[in-house]
Amino acid sequence: MPTVSQPRFIGEDPWRVFRILSEFVDGFDTMSQVGPAVSIFGSARTPEDDPYYKKARKLAGMLAKKEFTVITGGGPGIMAAANQGAIEAGGTSVGLNITLPIEQFPNPYQDVTLDFRYFFVRLVMFVKYARAFVCFPGGFGTLHEFFNSMTLIQTEKAARFPVVLIGRSFWRGMEEWIDKVMLHQSYQKISPEDMDQFVITDSLKEAMDVICPTNTPVEFTPNLQP
Repeated sequence: MPTVSQPRFIGEDPWRVFRILSEFVDGFDTMSQVGPAVSIFGSARTPEDDPYYKKARKLAGMLAKKEFTVITGGGPGIMAAANQGAIEAGGTSVGLNITLPIEQFPNPYQDVTLDFRYFFVRLVMFVKYARAFVCFPGGFGTLHEFFNSMTLIQTEKAARFPVVLIGRSFWRGMEEWIDKVMLHQSYQKISPEDMDQFVITDSLKEAMDVICPTNTPVEFTPNLQP
């Protein structure tokens, strides 16, 4: 079994703490200024002619017109669509970029840009400053962001906030598995009310109604316990 040399550990890991701390400080300082926001997630591999790209762009524009800041991971695909829609509607568009060896590169539709080395720091920014989450079809990253939101709501580490999944054909199988296997059968690993923590829809109007009910003022209350 390979071992980690003591000099390497002493020389690198303690200093990494300062790098992590600097990302938190920069993130908190910048994101505290963006106001009420919605975080939009989805695949970086979604092309511009994909129906979900067009839906993400349109939804972001609808949110911007309601004075929501739009937050994405700052990359291509669904992220670019949402940032583009926010910019086109005159809203504030935030990109929380992550340094990756493949796939990720910043899209050009960002008013506010932050760069992260660490996923966990970036994830805090997605949650703490968002009033709602919207997940379009995506890969492991999108699922991670979705299940992280479920965990935070379930454990009351964050205030309950709307979580909307766009695309019934994509998300239905996951919902059925959660209901059949996690909730029922002999496992019973979640409670029945946990199934009410998210909404699956194809309708952007329904998504907007969940995020911002009619006549409800937009307020900014950061998520996550101090």
